[in-house]
Amino acid sequence: MRTIKSGTKSTEVYYLNELLEELKYGVIVSDYFDAETDKAVKDFQLTNNLVVDGIVGLKTWSMLIEKSKGGFSSNSKLLSEQNLIDFANEHNLELAVIKAVNEVESGGKGFLVDGRPKILFEGHIFWRELEKRNIDPNDYSNNNSQDILFKKYTRSYYLGGTAEYARLEKAISLGVDKKFSDAAKCAVSWGLYQIMGFNALTIGYETIDKFVDKMYLNEGEHLKAFGLFLKKNNLISFLKNKKWADFALRYNGAGYKANKYDDKLMKAYTKFNS
Repeated sequence: MRTIKSGTKSTEVYYLNELLEELKYGVIVSDYFDAETDKAVKDFQLTNNLVVDGIVGLKTWSMLIEKSKGGFSSNSKLLSEQNLIDFANEHNLELAVIKAVNEVESGGKGFLVDGRPKILFEGHIFWRELEKRNIDPNDYSNNNSQDILFKKYTRSYYLGGTAEYARLEKAISLGVDKKFSDAAKCAVSWGLYQIMGFNALTIGYETIDKFVDKMYLNEGEHLKAFGLFLKKNNLISFLKNKKWADFALRYNGAGYKANKYDDKLMKAYTKFNS
């Protein structure tokens, strides 16, 4: 189901309005996302402890479909409006600023359907992390490990979803020493904001395992880790002053211009500040 928002005219909007009507919202069932649909979506998001942005993406679709079927499940793992309010207050940021950053920089949903945090395993980082621990990666590099251990970056071995956990476990099993487990977990990007594990200690976690344990809890913990990362790398001030290009350069890298991250942040801020 594709992401839709106010002003969209499509068959997905018709289905959205059908779901909202079933949930007793007073909307006209049509294929146009009008002001009443927007109001109903925001009320639904607030009632169900989701981020209130009026955008019907993966999380809102999932919850709408579940609720309309009369089902019940705890969505305590999902990021809530209160999480963003608390974050904004803690870091003295406008709520519209953090909502803009969340929209542009987050990975959409921080957990897989099986309840584990979303991850991506990076074989070239695993190589570097082994070297940091005085383990020679060449001793373990062979045809059997070529998908998890390599010197230069490549996208060729990404599998996505739960299959990334198979890659992680394979990396951990390369050696019995705890160093292999730590190196493997440090070579993974974790959760909603895809924070690399190798950042864990520098941003304030006692061990990589304690960082990973937090990533398993909820997206609120993912947001806390994101905040620690921003603070450690002196990025908060750019957000306070709404220096989108400066923030994007330091967070997204030199390629931010090609992907227009600064423009996306500015437009998202304008939307949430209106």
